Amino acid sequence: MPALERIKQMHQMLDSLLQLQLSQAVNSLLQGAKYQDPKCLARYEHKVFSQGGEDGAIAEIFRRIGTTNKVFVECAPGGGIENNTLYLLTQGWTGLWIERDPKHISAIEKSFAQKIKRRQLSLDPGPALSENIESLLAKASVPLEFDLLSIDIDGNDYWIWKALERYRPRAVVIEYNAIFPPGCEWVTGYNPQAAWDGSSNFGASLTSLELLGAQRDYHLAGCTLTGSNAFFVRSDLTEDRFSSPFTASHHYEPPRYYLTAIKAGHRRAVPSGL
Repeated sequence: MPALERIKQMHQMLDSLLQLQLSQAVNSLLQGAKYQDPKCLARYEHKVFSQGGEDGAIAEIFRRIGTTNKVFVECAPGGGIENNTLYLLTQGWTGLWIERDPKHISAIEKSFAQKIKRRQLSLDPGPALSENIESLLAKASVPLEFDLLSIDIDGNDYWIWKALERYRPRAVVIEYNAIFPPGCEWVTGYNPQAAWDGSSNFGASLTSLELLGAQRDYHLAGCTLTGSNAFFVRSDLTEDRFSSPFTASHHYEPPRYYLTAIKAGHRRAVPSGL
């Protein structure tokens, strides 16, 4: 057998071993008492096109609270293949992607040309800023009470949500900085030119987002096992549908970014028919 073929097989074996270990790690986590509550969103995580298990958790949120207009807004969807709303797009939702990276914009325009042409998907180069976020949504004719807002811009996430005064999405998915434990209030300073430098200086702690959510009448309903994203649901919709108390202390997940290496099936591609 040629050396290159042997190396390829070895890489495949190592990757299979890694996937097994990651799967075992998740299964072990879910045996904890915290996750035995059937209202715990982590029990429903599933990766379709999301980086972690966000797709499954989002589906579970709307199974519980129902949908209205099936409209989403996502800030920083990347090139369109790995984000929190592509799966919704395949399920007949409509929405707005705000993406500032020219390479990602080009990829989206190419891959999702039909969706854009049919106005099922709007694409705005933004960038998403505190000063313009409401005007971007208004330009795209986003309803004031749309179903889902997703913010993952590696910097000004807190400030973008804080700037939304008129709009009241029914659910919000927002990145939090998991190096800060529950009880710690920390928010990076607002900077319109902010770009993530790969360091821990980004976003906001989960407690700070919990407090902001409370100001906006939202309850913290859960976090991803990866310690990346937090799920908020408008308080008039939570009732007894989600695990309580709705606090950072209860829902916090530490940084387990290694779990994003889990492969759910084959390499992702734009679904045919889009």
